[in-house]
Amino acid sequence: MDKKALYSLSYGVFMLGVKSGTKTNGCITNTCIQVANSPVRVAFSVLNTNYTCDLLKESGVCTLSILDKTIPFQTIKYFGMQSGRDVDKMSELPLPVDDNGVPYLNWGASAVLSLKVTDSQDLGSHTLFIAEVTDAKKLSDNEPLTYAFYQSDIKPKADSAADKPVQKKIIGWRCRICNYVYEGETLPEEFYCPLCGHDASDFEPIYE
Repeated sequence: MDKKALYSLSYGVFMLGVKSGTKTNGCITNTCIQVANSPVRVAFSVLNTNYTCDLLKESGVCTLSILDKTIPFQTIKYFGMQSGRDVDKMSELPLPVDDNGVPYLNWGASAVLSLKVTDSQDLGSHTLFIAEVTDAKKLSDNEPLTYAFYQSDIKPKADSAADKPVQKKIIGWRCRICNYVYEGETLPEEFYCPLCGHDASDFEPIYE
């Protein structure tokens, strides 16, 4: 079977936020569709090995941030390429929460859905969740991110120019987490991002 044929299916890209007791986490998923409208329900799947999946099974509530095309790769990497079992992803991020206290992204997202799980099915590698939309909020007018656009325009390419040393003047610094830009050649060591609260170590130079 040529699994690349499946790449032709149209997907969005989402950040799934969860809370169970005092524990919070989030992960990236590219599988969610609306499956009913009275009441409004969606279906989405999560890897069974994800810590987010464990917490969602415990609490039954979550948020789904619908990512848009302005989302930086570092945000997707932060939530999608490290495990909540090893890193407390939410400890340093001042994210807003919905009425259930579940965090969601307030940058790089066009909308957020608050969800209550009504059913689930173990599919082997993933669990399929059916959830009722209990609230929804529009966050921006930016175009939603598709998985195809992520692959073609956001995900770094191997041996790309971005991976090579650049001998140009630094004109600013960009937060790798939320995309905030600090203007100036030198970023103070004690600087903290005013949007997401991360320190200078999470900033990358912007060259002229």
